[in-house]
Amino acid sequence: MESVVYDAYDAQPDLSGTGQVLAEPPARALATEAVHAGREDLAAQGLHAAPIDLSTTYPSYDSRAEAARIDAFAADGAEPAGPPVYARLGNPTVARFETALARLEGTESAVAFASGMAALSAVLLVRNAMGLRHVVAVRPLYGCSDHLLTAGLLGTEVTWVDPAGIADALRPDTGLVMVESPANPTLAELDLRAVAHSCGSVPLLADNTFATPVLQRPAEHGARLILHSATKYLGGHGDVMAGVVACDEEFARRLRQVRFATGGVLHPLAGYLLLRGLSTLPVRVRASSSNAAELARRLAADPRVARVHYPRIGGAMIAFEVHGDPHDVIAGVRLITPAVSLGSVDTLIQHPASISHRIVPTQDRHDAGVSDHLLRLSVGLEDVEDLWADLEGALGA
Repeated sequence: MESVVYDAYDAQPDLSGTGQVLAEPPARALATEAVHAGREDLAAQGLHAAPIDLSTTYPSYDSRAEAARIDAFAADGAEPAGPPVYARLGNPTVARFETALARLEGTESAVAFASGMAALSAVLLVRNAMGLRHVVAVRPLYGCSDHLLTAGLLGTEVTWVDPAGIADALRPDTGLVMVESPANPTLAELDLRAVAHSCGSVPLLADNTFATPVLQRPAEHGARLILHSATKYLGGHGDVMAGVVACDEEFARRLRQVRFATGGVLHPLAGYLLLRGLSTLPVRVRASSSNAAELARRLAADPRVARVHYPRIGGAMIAFEVHGDPHDVIAGVRLITPAVSLGSVDTLIQHPASISHRIVPTQDRHDAGVSDHLLRLSVGLEDVEDLWADLEGALGA
């Protein structure tokens, strides 16, 4: 049996403000920011829970001033001062979530979208509009991200490299370097600071969906853009779909313009659920990570398991390869839910080669370490003994 198991990360995240973050580091701990960021004005309004603004349009009796505000947004993408204009341009409930997520990631701004893929598409469109259509990327990525780049659906051209080859792959028209760490689904980790150094002046986009700002803040290591499928841990309950990009205000302005033009906006109810989800994010991530670390230890000692992948940074995701048929494991679980996605309060299992990474060409998938025997486990908040009993039964004799 071959296995790789790392100790779970159980220290507090480094909030020292080193690297490319705001000039002044956060004055409050991450757990405090998760509860209070984006809600600071509520008490003065006599409110405790954040309101949900479902308006699609807003009254204005001064059409000249309204026109001037719309012209200003079209010119520079800055959020209009004063009352909202139209829901496709911005929404107060969504803005609260954006403010909170930017605070947690240590960036100036964040821009939310209807899904993680909508968020990535907006980033690519921003760079394409500047004539920077080339992307350098490191596999593995989430399967649909891989497909979007490879298929050139937005006019992009991608060069796939290992981390050591990033600098040599850069061209005058390179608009972006994209990585995931820990990666989906193998949980491979990258030295983000070294990667950012290799990028030079090209923006580094780091997908931080698996780690969340609880375990790492890529902006502190030089990433200019931090992508989240907010559907996962930020929402945390399997009932909201969203994406968000944390970044500096300059890039955020361009993203807002693309969002307004293309319509990939986040619904206010989703924005409310995400803001509520952030308040328990540190507690959920640490509790599920504790479960995952114990399950990874037990899987590594099980002769039915060929290899276990669990990142040094910790987290709630495990990937493991079985000697037998992985489809039998999927069919055998009873407590664990066999389903796509991840980051919910309940435990999910899926077979990446069949589902999340099916769209990636077979050889590319194998070269990236996604074997046909690999299973991906998103560990939730159930009792670890119940989860282990279910896994033991599903693994069979």
